[in-house]
Amino acid sequence: DLQICQHRAPTCCTKKMEESYQAAVRRERTQSIQALNFELKYMIVGHITAFQEAFESLLRFAENHTSSLFETAYRPMAKEAAEPVKELFTDISLYILGAETTVESAVLRFFDSLFPLVYSRLINPGITDLSEDYTECLRLTRQDINPFGHYSKNMVTELSKSLWASRMLSQALSLGIEVINSTEHAAVSRECSRALVRMQYCPHCQGLTLIRPCVGYCLNVMRGCLASLAELDAHWRRFISTLEYLANEMAASHELEAALAGIWSSINEAILHAQLNGPQLSATV
Repeated sequence: DLQICQHRAPTCCTKKMEESYQAAVRRERTQSIQALNFELKYMIVGHITAFQEAFESLLRFAENHTSSLFETAYRPMAKEAAEPVKELFTDISLYILGAETTVESAVLRFFDSLFPLVYSRLINPGITDLSEDYTECLRLTRQDINPFGHYSKNMVTELSKSLWASRMLSQALSLGIEVINSTEHAAVSRECSRALVRMQYCPHCQGLTLIRPCVGYCLNVMRGCLASLAELDAHWRRFISTLEYLANEMAASHELEAALAGIWSSINEAILHAQLNGPQLSATV
């Protein structure tokens, strides 16, 4: 009653042994793939961790540097500016990690919040207290009044270039882990398990426990077993090329450290521009 290991010669196998062999080859195949994948996953996870630690460290440094700008150069508004600064860097962090937001919305929201403070604390320091309605009015009309000139848009442009590459790299590394995990849990087809049993265990039924299959036979069986995963190969190679491209971009024109370190300078230039045009801004408001 054997279904797989059928021989003309006498055999010591039973149907129950065939079933045990099928369970064994499924288990062994899964363990083999997991063992091969482990090193690659470990390396990618290490890169993800190192990357996140690096950009979080850069963000903290840039945020502290920006906060110190207000505390040293713009002390009248430093306390009130702390929250918008914190929100700006939180939004940048979320963007890099893949949140559904944009660099432009984060930067413009920051300057919207900054304008009422600059207007009431630097341009018109005699104003003791703005009403909530007046503050909201200033915030909503910031883009029309354009108190910060081209500096706010320049900041969006510079950050978008660098943060885009960082965001893509973070997402790509995470995607790599998902793809590797999908290969580990690919089901073993009935045809594959039977072919593996014939190759690995059927000789045991004849007492030939030390004979290993020839390379050609082994490759043909594994090509059949992994046929459903073979289509990943071309896509995976393109994925690796994209990772290399992103890494090169981050080391060149889209250098994250330089972009984040320059935030305080862009904000300072924007505030100085607003101060120089104070009388005109007051008339416009």
